[in-house]
Amino acid sequence: MAALCRVRHRWKRTNCIKLLTRNLTGTFDYDLVVIGGGSGGLACSKEAAQLGQKVAVLDYVEPSVKGTKWGIGGTCVNVGCIPKKLMHQAALLGTALKDAQKYGWQIPGPISHNWSTMAEAVQNHVRSLNWGHRVQLQDKEVKYLNIKGSLVDEHTVKGLTRTGKEIMLTAKNIVIATGGRPKYPTHIPGAVEHGITSDDIFWLKESPGKTLVVGASYVALECAGFLTGIGLDTTVMVRSIPLRGFDQQMAGLVTDYMEAYGTKFSWRSVPKSVDKLASGALQVTWTDKQTGKDQRDTFDSVLWAVGRAPETKTLSLEKVGVKLNEESGKILVAADESTSVPNIYAFGDIGEGRPELTPTAIKAGKLLARRLAGQTNELMNYDNVATTVFTPLEYGCVGLSEEEAESRHGKDSIEVYHAFYKPLEFTVAERDASQCYIKVVCKRGGDQRILGLHFTGPNAGEVTQGFAMGFQCGATLTHLMETVGIHPTCAEELTKVNVSKRSGLDATVTGC
Repeated sequence: MAALCRVRHRWKRTNCIKLLTRNLTGTFDYDLVVIGGGSGGLACSKEAAQLGQKVAVLDYVEPSVKGTKWGIGGTCVNVGCIPKKLMHQAALLGTALKDAQKYGWQIPGPISHNWSTMAEAVQNHVRSLNWGHRVQLQDKEVKYLNIKGSLVDEHTVKGLTRTGKEIMLTAKNIVIATGGRPKYPTHIPGAVEHGITSDDIFWLKESPGKTLVVGASYVALECAGFLTGIGLDTTVMVRSIPLRGFDQQMAGLVTDYMEAYGTKFSWRSVPKSVDKLASGALQVTWTDKQTGKDQRDTFDSVLWAVGRAPETKTLSLEKVGVKLNEESGKILVAADESTSVPNIYAFGDIGEGRPELTPTAIKAGKLLARRLAGQTNELMNYDNVATTVFTPLEYGCVGLSEEEAESRHGKDSIEVYHAFYKPLEFTVAERDASQCYIKVVCKRGGDQRILGLHFTGPNAGEVTQGFAMGFQCGATLTHLMETVGIHPTCAEELTKVNVSKRSGLDATVTGC
């Protein structure tokens, strides 16, 4: 024991001397240390290494409350965009199988879905991405450390291994890109003990069965959508409005389609408790705010999708003076991603006011690396970032919602052009297209600069991505009208939109 104490003392003394030497000489172990191995942190570290910087990236994933663990790559790769899109695709294939019969395909017997087969395939793909990230870091000579990082000062990071060993790293600059994790409503009895989150759903070995999804964010609706699509009894519990922050007319179309698709909705409802019955089923009690009465039902799984919390608690930010937004817990950052402490930067979901989107984190991380390496002064442009909600009827958008446009410019200063259209794919399959809709929000008068573009329909992400570039070029309604569409596509309907809401005319597209 005495020998162990001497070793610990010698180690601490050596590190103290190392820190003192660094302070006196101005030399560091690394040019850049990145805390967080998600999409943004990896992009930043690899870009910096390509520019000749000596870089280390620290990544450590605390298991979820349910014990779910995963590898490097962050939320997007492991418990977000990638597995979500693949399970969404599984649901779309189920719908396609039903459509196929109208197109002449002879499909014998009843169609059923096997969760375990899908989950194993998705999880194997995710693991291949984990491995690919590690190989890329090695190829670019980025030091990867599977340790938990925290700040000691503006140039020093303390790493903690799984076994409790401390490692000190010094760097000219430190970047924080730790993202966020799903929140549990800890005030609700049984929520934590019996519920799961998006950190768990994609790694379940067995089907979640009859599922209650609590929340109406895009995460909630996307999960509820693919669960319904693969044949599971799914209910969404909504406290107030769906897709807060998105255009509310479009949000209504998304949920209307989901209801017709088979997803159940419990509107204006607030959960009170979750109890596990002797049978193993989960009994959920909630209050219907419209009637004031309590209601109960049983489910096999309860998925909480009630928001995300930034991963800041273990970083010792307050110790070194990094300022946070007290309400959100996110790091206050300037336009160049700098924090309140020199040489410490933060970006991605962890940054106050930043979009919680993978592509913005990747681009912001690359630009930050270039600035720190003295290659550019270019800042990340967070305006007009396109996104898509991968619900059964996908919703893509870029720019302002109609509500935001009215708030910023005034109702009389905007013009909204819209159209209800029917995808050609829906015709033979005899699918309802009532919620397939296009909305283009423009400045009124002059060249009618486009402020927002919204689309519900098949492949919404692919459609919206193309038009998003136009926003970077100052697209106007005239530009849109002068664009020749590709026929027959859903995207071409955007180039033909000409009926304004103000006119009161029927916006239903007729003919081909």
